[in-house]
Amino acid sequence: MRKLSRLSALLIAGAVMTAPVLAADKAKALATVNGQPISQAVFDTIVAEQTSKGVPDTPQLRESIKDQLIARELLVQESKRKGFDKKSEIQLQIEAARQAVLVNALLTDTVRSNPVSDAQLKAEYDLIKQNLGGTEYRSRHILVESEAEAKAIIAKLNKGEKIADLAKDSKDPGSRETGGDLGWSTPGSYVKPFADALVSLKKGEFTKDPVQSQFGWHVIQLEDTRDLTPPPFEQVRPQLLQRANQQKVESLVQELRKKAKIN
Repeated sequence: MRKLSRLSALLIAGAVMTAPVLAADKAKALATVNGQPISQAVFDTIVAEQTSKGVPDTPQLRESIKDQLIARELLVQESKRKGFDKKSEIQLQIEAARQAVLVNALLTDTVRSNPVSDAQLKAEYDLIKQNLGGTEYRSRHILVESEAEAKAIIAKLNKGEKIADLAKDSKDPGSRETGGDLGWSTPGSYVKPFADALVSLKKGEFTKDPVQSQFGWHVIQLEDTRDLTPPPFEQVRPQLLQRANQQKVESLVQELRKKAKIN
């Protein structure tokens, strides 16, 4: 029964939009409510959607969908009777919903018409593995505003003070409270000056000179390294597919922008 209650919420919330029923379709109406037909096609679409999600196609399901469509039509009619459809803010929401449906239809067609092959996904997977490298690094760092501040920290480290203690002065809020600990990551996760300095260190070493990036001046210490074991292809395939499809959409938008006259 929980599936039916979710279905009820879906229908009454209007997540599935009812298309207008043309005169030619009235004979195919599922039911009429105060003379307004409810489309059989909409009913069939909702049944198909629910069964595709594993809901059994039973008389109970069909009766529930019909009841909810009737309930929604009654609510729509009452809303119109009270003039909500004439309110400017409601009209804007209706237009936004209409545009969302059209955009979704276009994007769905774009993805369906240009399927991504497993060979393409595997090539992307191999490229990511190559860029990640075979080693993960665990490091600490302190980020400060000036080179002079960074040199003063290095001088303290040379005297035996601990980077974890000095990190309280770091301007990096994400690691300051954990003694500058950045956890395990690959060099590609960092900006190039930081990554280059990190991979040049041996375990336990810290940078003898401050490292400058667009964020400020860093003092970096390498805690440890370990072999990187990437997840298997099948595990990350859904994410790779999603990213590939997003890239298709972005390419479509860029192509349309180039062709459009935008003032």
